[in-house]
Amino acid sequence: MQIDPIKLQKQNKLIKDYRNQDERIMNFFDYPLDYTYEQRASDLKEREFNREELADVLYMINRQWDAPKSTLKNIERFRSEESVVVIGGQQAGIMTGPMYTINKVISIIQLAREQEDVLKIPVIPVFWIAGEDHDYEEINHLYLIEDEQIRKQKLHQHISGKYAISDIEINHDETSKWIDQLFKNLTETEHTKGLYESVKKHFEKSTTYVDFFARLIFDLFHTEGVVLIDSAHPKVRELESGYFLEMIEQQPIISSGVYAAHQQLIQSGYSVSLEVEENDAHLFIDDQGERILLTRTETGEWIGKQNEIKLTNEEIIHIAKTAPERLSNNVVTRPLMQELLFPSLAFVGGGGEISYWAALKPAFQALQIKMPPIIPRLSFTYLDQKLKRIIEKYAIDHTHVINYGVEELKGNWLAAQQNPPIEIMFEQLRSTIDDAHRPLRKVSQEIRSDLGDLATKNFALLERDISYLENRINQVLKEKFIAEIADFDYITHSLHPKGGLQERVWNILPLINRHGKDFITTLTEESCSFKEDHYIVSF
Repeated sequence: MQIDPIKLQKQNKLIKDYRNQDERIMNFFDYPLDYTYEQRASDLKEREFNREELADVLYMINRQWDAPKSTLKNIERFRSEESVVVIGGQQAGIMTGPMYTINKVISIIQLAREQEDVLKIPVIPVFWIAGEDHDYEEINHLYLIEDEQIRKQKLHQHISGKYAISDIEINHDETSKWIDQLFKNLTETEHTKGLYESVKKHFEKSTTYVDFFARLIFDLFHTEGVVLIDSAHPKVRELESGYFLEMIEQQPIISSGVYAAHQQLIQSGYSVSLEVEENDAHLFIDDQGERILLTRTETGEWIGKQNEIKLTNEEIIHIAKTAPERLSNNVVTRPLMQELLFPSLAFVGGGGEISYWAALKPAFQALQIKMPPIIPRLSFTYLDQKLKRIIEKYAIDHTHVINYGVEELKGNWLAAQQNPPIEIMFEQLRSTIDDAHRPLRKVSQEIRSDLGDLATKNFALLERDISYLENRINQVLKEKFIAEIADFDYITHSLHPKGGLQERVWNILPLINRHGKDFITTLTEESCSFKEDHYIVSF
């Protein structure tokens, strides 16, 4: 395996400035990227954490998912007052979701291991499964290449209402059929049978999509000690009761502060993946199974975004104290809850997350804590031998492909196979006909207007016939070079799908099917610099 860093040319301005430590964006964070982790570890000693109770809950949850010994050992190490965590998270995507989820886990593990070696204290890798999220349509599918096209493989389990993913029970009949069909669409290799049996085993032991996700993560990262937490687990909610009370008490300051920071970011020319209003409460409440986003009125009442529910301040405080499992965080308060629960040495996030964290400093200040250091996760594109051979065949720069795709290169290659180029020939033909026909149109118009219209129509018919001939010639040329065009399309689908990075579209399953699981372990054991934009991993 070879790992090479490359530059990304299409980065969001905010992320680009953040990586470059531009003062305009760094004012929105508490720690610069080049800070010392020793200082952060020292800052955490000034705070208190409910380690024992949290460790008990983590042990119970992870044991339910048949966590490996490495994970259970790390949970015990978390009880130490010296221990800290490197944390990041994602939704529980079906079959682990897009590749960036796996890349994020690798990032968390690498950074935790790296800093444990430096600080000589326990640094625990923790992955926060956002089980409270209710966007089922976002997690119920993955993509495969079928008939040389990118096809969505969607799991058709009907869900009506906004239910937390942790609360949605898997329809085992439908999901079992979906998994079977998924594997039928994969090219069979020496790894397929074992992979299929492993996936089915984890699926059959799972009740919810969070269960399924967790078991697959443990399967892929069996020896690395990653600790998982389901943010929607009732036992986790019990631990969060007091923290919900803090957020309720400080809600006006949190909401107004985040709104003001969001406006400042926009005025500074940054695009922020966050929608906020000044009256947002930044909490959800469960009402008869439905997850409802709350806002706050000028009179202090808490109401559903669509007026589904109405609560007094006293009522929501009572819920936080007696039934905290009914409350859950939104994108603004989730980072706060994460920071209150865990002594986080660093938060590892993607570009979108760093973008909205930029608006959250006032929220952390409202609770009198610092925003943790935010580290851009590692980003990988996987390049196997088949892709390398095709890229070398056409002398293509893979860095260019990852950044820009190959559509322009494909067009140039096709044009180069024509001598003289068809496009130029037809341009010349159109110019020649126009020059010859223009005097006729002019004379016809001068003789009589209807005759002028007829001449114009005649010219349009000539244009139509020329275009028809051009299209037919191009079609035949494409048929002649169908294998070569398929090569270019394969490069595009593999390395620049849907006009973006591979990790944002593809699931890790096809790669494991081709190469086995060991490449994930090998990559996790590497020590990649977090200063690089992106890496190409070549098999």
